[in-house]
Amino acid sequence: MKRPIIFCDFDGTITESDNIVAIMRHFNPPGWESLVEGVVTNKISIRDGVGRMFELLPSSSRDEVAKFVFDTANIRAGFPELLSYCERNDVEFLVTSGGIDFFLLPLLEPFPVSKERIFCNASDFSGERIRIVWPHPCDEHCSNDCGMCKTTVIRRYPKEQYLRILIGDSVTDFEGAKLADLVFARSHLITKCEQLGLPYVPYETFHDIVRQLNSMREGE
Repeated sequence: MKRPIIFCDFDGTITESDNIVAIMRHFNPPGWESLVEGVVTNKISIRDGVGRMFELLPSSSRDEVAKFVFDTANIRAGFPELLSYCERNDVEFLVTSGGIDFFLLPLLEPFPVSKERIFCNASDFSGERIRIVWPHPCDEHCSNDCGMCKTTVIRRYPKEQYLRILIGDSVTDFEGAKLADLVFARSHLITKCEQLGLPYVPYETFHDIVRQLNSMREGE
């Protein structure tokens, strides 16, 4: 029997809103809107767009940016319950995020998710501007310049051995959805799945996902 594994997005999934867009909207550096539009419409790569967005902010704003996210980001309802479900049922849980460590890790700290199960981008504040570092780049099978490549992480868990479950909402999840055995989708990811003809299960909270996973187990 295949072991279930969950690849869960962070921005707009674990949190109710996209923190990168919220940061840009709040601090409003000149030029951010065209970069977001370019990423959403696939005119520029995620890696290029996100890197250039954060270069608009001075390194000295690190604490202010992190505090803004910590104070304003809401964790989506049912997240602790999903983690409990995974622990009880031997489901491996990974956070696979295009978000950045300096605001993502503090938000996840209260939850029982070990750092080795969190895949995200890193940051460098040694220069005048914030520089994003990419410790999880695309492998030879991906040419999308993802930055944090979710498909590369997913491919480490062979489909012959794992039931691969993706939870997401937006552009960073599009490619991963093509590889997953089961997709839980909301927002832009629903639109993309319908365009690609990919089956998906809609959700609004993690309670919805736990209910669906429980019903699948009962139907085995």
